[in-house]
Amino acid sequence: MTDLTLDEFKAEATAFLDANASPKPEATAFEWGQGSDDVALFEEITPEEEARQLAAAKAWLGTKATADLHWIAGPTELGGRGLPRAYDQAYRSLETRYDVPAQGFFGIGFGMVAPTMLEHGQPEVHAYLPRMYRGELVGCQLFSEPAAGSDLAGLTTKAERDGDEWVISGQKVWTSGAHYSDIGEIICRTDPDLPKHQGLTGFVVDMHAPGVEVRPLRQMTGGSAFNEVFFDEVRVPDTHRLGDVNKGWTVALTTLMNERASIGGGGGGGGLGLASATRLIQMMRHFDVADDPVLRDELARLYTGFQVAKYTNQRAAEKLKATGVPGPELSLGKLMLTDNLTATAEFVARVLGPRLLADSGEWGTYAWSTFVCGTPGMRIAGGSDETLRNIIGERVLGLPKEPGIDSKSPFKDIFKG
Repeated sequence: MTDLTLDEFKAEATAFLDANASPKPEATAFEWGQGSDDVALFEEITPEEEARQLAAAKAWLGTKATADLHWIAGPTELGGRGLPRAYDQAYRSLETRYDVPAQGFFGIGFGMVAPTMLEHGQPEVHAYLPRMYRGELVGCQLFSEPAAGSDLAGLTTKAERDGDEWVISGQKVWTSGAHYSDIGEIICRTDPDLPKHQGLTGFVVDMHAPGVEVRPLRQMTGGSAFNEVFFDEVRVPDTHRLGDVNKGWTVALTTLMNERASIGGGGGGGGLGLASATRLIQMMRHFDVADDPVLRDELARLYTGFQVAKYTNQRAAEKLKATGVPGPELSLGKLMLTDNLTATAEFVARVLGPRLLADSGEWGTYAWSTFVCGTPGMRIAGGSDETLRNIIGERVLGLPKEPGIDSKSPFKDIFKG
């Protein structure tokens, strides 16, 4: 228990923010044709601008660290504040009112990798955590492979033991932020004689180590927010192992549950965000389709879908607050997010028609193409829709497992490809 009340903490946090950041100007009502019409799901910026933003984000985390506001719910023995999660949530809410550097660079590290390192890491791994939360290190997640995306247990990147080290070789794909990350959480095959969900082990790997090669992947939107990463006999000390040898599936589940909590429970999961109801209504009025009964009904369904997602996520957040452990029901939040984004893309395409396909320079038209092209990626990121439906069916609704999954034969004997 803490002697610091939540109100006292909020006063402390507000004083810090007042001293180190400027309050955001009061939001003005949205007007069609005013300001930027950028609605891209995946930000696409130049390498130079990305480097500038990353440096600013690191500096801001360093500033928060001087006031002990960088790892509010973290354990005190590792440099955290040791306060309840409610205090961390309160600070985040306060910070949204101020103009501070964007911290999306740390989203995967803080939301997925760091919690796994804390739960399953050895002292040498725990030593990374204070540096991560001070903004000195960026973390990434190295799970998916070309032949093992949704079927994560089918991965083939191998780690072979060599004394007190492991030698890693293989390929990972769709790794967000790998090109600016310092460490990565990786799951490898360590015993092919065991069934596919066994024989896996997790590690923390130095992304700057010899043998690590990061290559950007070009998206159909034109950007490259994701990467493929190659490992050529990369050496990792056993002290950087996560959990027990051949128990990496448990480690992976910890990360995946936190990932779905982070993606599905965020602002995108419950609110319309860039695709606000106001923006869509004004779009319909601008193009003189506001009285179209089919489009009006579709917009109402779209708005309802986002509201249902918001309230469902709130219920899941209350459970998470009580247990501190993300559960399988959070897969529902991520699934609703992709359903709602897909419905938004379809609605916008129907309203804009050919204006979506050609860059005529007209405000609020072709800009939506980046949103529409980015939506399919969200159906894969953080677990494909099909995988999430299986999780909800099996672990939430108690339905029988998907037939045809071989969880008993040695992995080396299972057909691949």
